[in-house]
Amino acid sequence: MIGFDKWNQLIFFLLPTIFNIKLTKEWNAPKPRHLRLLKSALQRETVNAHQSDLWIPLANQGWRPCVGSTESPLLPEKPQGYIQVFLDGGLNQQRMGICDAVAVAKILNATLVIPYLEVNPVWQDSSSFMDIFDVDHFIDILKDDISIVKELPYEFSWSTREYYATAIRATRIKSAPVHASANWYLENVLPVLQSDGIAAISPFSHRLAFDNLPIDIQRLRCKVNFQALVFVPHIRALGDALVSRLRYGSGSRGALDTNYLQESTERAGKFAVLHLRFDKDMAAHSACDFGGGKAEKLALAKYRQALWQGRVLNSQFTDEELRTQGRCPLTPEEIGLLLAALGFDNSTRLYLASHKVYGGEARISTLRTLFPLMEDKKSLASSVERAKSKGKASLLAAVDYYVSMHSDIFISASPGNMHNALVGHRTYENLKTIRPNMALLGQIFLNKSISWSDFRQAVIEGHQHRRGQIRLRKPKQSLYTYPAPDCMCHG
Repeated sequence: MIGFDKWNQLIFFLLPTIFNIKLTKEWNAPKPRHLRLLKSALQRETVNAHQSDLWIPLANQGWRPCVGSTESPLLPEKPQGYIQVFLDGGLNQQRMGICDAVAVAKILNATLVIPYLEVNPVWQDSSSFMDIFDVDHFIDILKDDISIVKELPYEFSWSTREYYATAIRATRIKSAPVHASANWYLENVLPVLQSDGIAAISPFSHRLAFDNLPIDIQRLRCKVNFQALVFVPHIRALGDALVSRLRYGSGSRGALDTNYLQESTERAGKFAVLHLRFDKDMAAHSACDFGGGKAEKLALAKYRQALWQGRVLNSQFTDEELRTQGRCPLTPEEIGLLLAALGFDNSTRLYLASHKVYGGEARISTLRTLFPLMEDKKSLASSVERAKSKGKASLLAAVDYYVSMHSDIFISASPGNMHNALVGHRTYENLKTIRPNMALLGQIFLNKSISWSDFRQAVIEGHQHRRGQIRLRKPKQSLYTYPAPDCMCHG
């Protein structure tokens, strides 16, 4: 049962919403939208994490990684030329582009130049491949598959991002269709390689098909994603320190405590990672109502118009229609209620993986009340430890990715590139991942009179088969999200 102190804590967090205090010119702190459910969730009983079946690891499902089970032919003595790719998007979109670039280089028998990462237009992050990924490991793991160089030789040093930005160039391929076939590259890019010795493909995002490719190419893509792409040492060290503190609650925030694996496993605690994708871009593009009142609706509508000039399909539907169809991302309050209904109690160690939440702490306060042991990078690590990643959205996302891969359970509040990447990676490693049933939740959250017991039953039944069970890839689906059967063997 919830005590007097907890009610005081809840009241403290909700005071700004009760008195409707305006926090910014565009945003008012929202009132809880599901107060009846919230009150019941705060009264839930504490369960021993080691005794709850929620925390039991996934059983062996009969699938195993097999990226190395097919022998690749030896590298030709002389590649056709050099392939450059220019990748936009955030960390996880770029990650998929890197995997596709390796595959295209293999298809064309070309030498791959370490991919160039464009400055992220949203986060303004200029991090390079070598800032994020261990480039020597990358080259070493793939040395028997393709030839890779860190930079172009002198005779091709003119082939730069700036060179292609100033005029139309014969060596730039800008017509690659989305999900292009292997034959398209052989017909359109190989001739450029043979005549000029180099081809630069830009844009290069989702530019290779997932279907009708040789099994060697498919498994090579997975080899890149799951084996070759390893974060740089300082990201891994910080990630190890955060995992240690989540599991053991020990270690100084002034020095990295990376020896947690040597401690007794009996002392290890369990923790879950929540990827809370609730930034302003997501909120605006979804066109949903998140309870911030007229000021928030107007601000998001203006932001949506400025960025996408009305080209947002969801804006044609009502909030109720969007929620019924499962198109509305869960708010921090709603994801908190979902977790509580699934059986996570207020003793749960929860790590919040998120870059920036629209509305800040006021938006997260209800979630924090439900899960007082919730942590993030800032609360777990000192400013000294975070110095190398400060202001670098890609590096911060890499830390979150690393911690997510070492958690007992991963949950994402809404689909997206981070969600898709981690669902696929954790499937590959047979790790528990809870995928919210967005359509179901959208419908039951519209029922303002639903009781806690009915809500809890609906949530548990609706997520019984959404906890990491293998889902075979269907045509046109991404093998980075669904690695079976292309990159996993049965039996």
